[in-house]
Amino acid sequence: MGKVFLVSPEAPVEQGAAAGEQRSATGAVRLAILDNSKSNADHLLAMIIENVRRELPVASVTSLRKANPSTPAPKPMLDQIEAEADFVVSAMAD
Repeated sequence: MGKVFLVSPEAPVEQGAAAGEQRSATGAVRLAILDNSKSNADHLLAMIIENVRRELPVASVTSLRKANPSTPAPKPMLDQIEAEADFVVSAMAD
């Protein structure tokens, strides 16, 4: 299985977080996709999902969309991500 490196453009690579324990019984990753509701974020996230699926076994994808790009994700949304995902991808686009 290949490696996928997801890096925040705001942080140096050395500060990247280590992956936590995978909760999927099959060993496949559970992804959460958080769309910030800006234009084209959905297209960017769809491309990311497609590429991750090529490299890793993916058990599930939870796709969520914030109501407004300028406000934080509400706590129930964050709780759902925590319960249903091993990794989260969030994107901004215009």
